[in-house]
Amino acid sequence: MAKPSLIHSSLSSHSGFVKTIIYWYTYTLSSFFLLLGQSIITEGAKDPKGFLQTWPIPGGVPVATSFDVKARVPGGKWTSIETYQPVHSEVNFTTSGSVKHNSSLAYFDFNGTVEIQARYLKDRVSKAVIRPYSLNLTPKNSGSVISFTLDEPRDVIVQVNDDIFTNPPDTKVPSEEDKDVMYYGPGYHKLNSTLEVGTGKTLYVAGGAVVSAPDITVTNSSDVTIRGRGLLYSPKGNSLQIYRSKNVLIDRLIGINFLPRAYESKDVTFSHWRDFSAVQWGNGMDVYCCENVLMNFVFLRNSDNCIAVYAHRDEWYGNSTNITIQNSILWADVAHPINIGTHGNTQDPETIAGLTIRNIDILDQREGQVEYQGTIALNPGDGNLIQEVLIDDVRVEDIRVGQLLNFRVMYNTKYNTSPGLGIKDVLVRDLQYTGTKASMSIFVGYDETRTISNVTFENLVINRKVISDNMQKPGWYLTTDFIPAYANEHVHNMTFTST
Repeated sequence: MAKPSLIHSSLSSHSGFVKTIIYWYTYTLSSFFLLLGQSIITEGAKDPKGFLQTWPIPGGVPVATSFDVKARVPGGKWTSIETYQPVHSEVNFTTSGSVKHNSSLAYFDFNGTVEIQARYLKDRVSKAVIRPYSLNLTPKNSGSVISFTLDEPRDVIVQVNDDIFTNPPDTKVPSEEDKDVMYYGPGYHKLNSTLEVGTGKTLYVAGGAVVSAPDITVTNSSDVTIRGRGLLYSPKGNSLQIYRSKNVLIDRLIGINFLPRAYESKDVTFSHWRDFSAVQWGNGMDVYCCENVLMNFVFLRNSDNCIAVYAHRDEWYGNSTNITIQNSILWADVAHPINIGTHGNTQDPETIAGLTIRNIDILDQREGQVEYQGTIALNPGDGNLIQEVLIDDVRVEDIRVGQLLNFRVMYNTKYNTSPGLGIKDVLVRDLQYTGTKASMSIFVGYDETRTISNVTFENLVINRKVISDNMQKPGWYLTTDFIPAYANEHVHNMTFTST
């Protein structure tokens, strides 16, 4: 996963294939390409040489013109891949206005091995990298052409003159004749009313299909699937809303300003979901008062928090428990990549517990307001208690503007009616930051009764240096000075160890 120079390419079929999405993004001095890779494995996938499938972009949907993208099975013919044009937002910290940047997104399905070639149409390529850097993928570039090979599904960003993304595929294609399937085939489907998906139903958006609707809703329902190889699209910002429902799967779709929210729901899975936003309040994924939510292999680039987990707000009440975010790539153009705990119920306080954040690449944060910084923010307000948190194997690249961590029992009068209750029992293991731009991290309890307690860091690495209480340092220095971070007097039993 990497910075975007948008190309999104995804392939799917009735056989077993890998879906790949490439994202290219042209951003002031640099261009990016996003590749999302998926493999579909079914009994029909027998071709040992590999398989590649692409789809044209339907009329009426914006098309990017910065890159000419091709892919092929080794030894085969090159296949052109059309590129969608997501938009990203850059906020002016002085005027509060924003500048919109076009990007490129290509998607395709494949199995076996695929070679990818992209020609940047506006300039020579002096430098190209693939992100996240943890993938250890190195592209070749010659003149204006970048090339690389994938042998498995990936979510990747190719950053040109500074980005690329890929992520994985889909599986079984349902029959259009199935009465329990709402099937949208290739083409642009512009709906004038909310699309409601009920109990036992599947909404399938095929490769090459783009669905635009005021909203997509799942309400008081169970055993619902929303999946496919296509796109959910909104120029102004719409939502995929899950209300008081159970056993819901969202799988391998792409959202452009089409953003998921789950409320008072249970057993919800977002798998290989990717979305992009450039609208106000453009949170990537919001969870309110839910139980057993899994976000797995998601790629999010958003104009507000990428992922937010809350308790009460509006008509939604209850704890948020057993929430897992894993194997994902996050990029926040505004606010936090991960934000936990802001909203709750002052009159009847709630708990956010059993939170797991595992194997995450955080590519960027760009937030000028100190109060909303922190690539991972544990910020309970409104009487909320955050407890039993595991942050494991997270890699943070050189963010533009922000903090590495912000753990703060807070009272933000814009959004809260009272301070949070506290943060306790947090294990941060194998967190790595590589960069120079992150500001000082903050660990702050609110007062002597609303504290942060029992926080353990294992193998915290800052620019390849392990930070531990036993590290060599002057005796009068605090361990937090080497992050750097500030912890106030209401933080208790915070330790740093190495193994």
